[in-house]
Amino acid sequence: MTKDIVLEARELSKEVSSPEGRLAIVQKVSFAVQAGESAAIVGASGAGKSTLLALLAGLDTPTVGKVFLAREDLTHLDEDGRARLRAERVGFVFQSFHLVPALTALENVMLPLELAGRSDAKTAALEALERVGLRERVGHYPRQLSGGEQQRVAIARAFVVRPAVLFADEPTGNLDTVTGARIAELLFGLNSRSGTTLVLVTHDRALAARCNRMWIMEAGRLAPG
Repeated sequence: MTKDIVLEARELSKEVSSPEGRLAIVQKVSFAVQAGESAAIVGASGAGKSTLLALLAGLDTPTVGKVFLAREDLTHLDEDGRARLRAERVGFVFQSFHLVPALTALENVMLPLELAGRSDAKTAALEALERVGLRERVGHYPRQLSGGEQQRVAIARAFVVRPAVLFADEPTGNLDTVTGARIAELLFGLNSRSGTTLVLVTHDRALAARCNRMWIMEAGRLAPG
């Protein structure tokens, strides 16, 4: 692997059992993304995008094939090793925000830093919230925030650990068009300024077209877009 490749899949496949027999959800996927790039994986629901993302992030293990993330072979790590790598090198932004309801915006962003034992958790979290325009909302709970504000908190939480790779799974899917466009601007702006590699999983071709690279997923197979 070249040193500037931060994410690589090699002949990646995932099969599961079904009443009809073995079902291939991801089939022989190979691609690589360089550090600092933005890349999109596009496809309809059921194409295998979310399963592929789970394999790339080490949330699931492939039937065959390999994934290299930040130069580590995920297939050689046990569950604890994959969890450690995710905590240190990966950020996530999901369609449904995944904020902790009982924590304020500030506490939600501090959480990954506190879990990592960082003594500067509060300072770093405040800076991250300021970068996404939420300095005035730090004491608000998720229920007190709009959908767009909740997604901005989720983005601040994802970027606060300065991940090597940020996986965004349909990040604008639950938002109206105007708010979704603002969130997209924020994601691409942070990607550009921080050098974090952005891997975007979406069915939105217009959003995907803004990325440096695009692949199309259909029936578990990946092709250049």
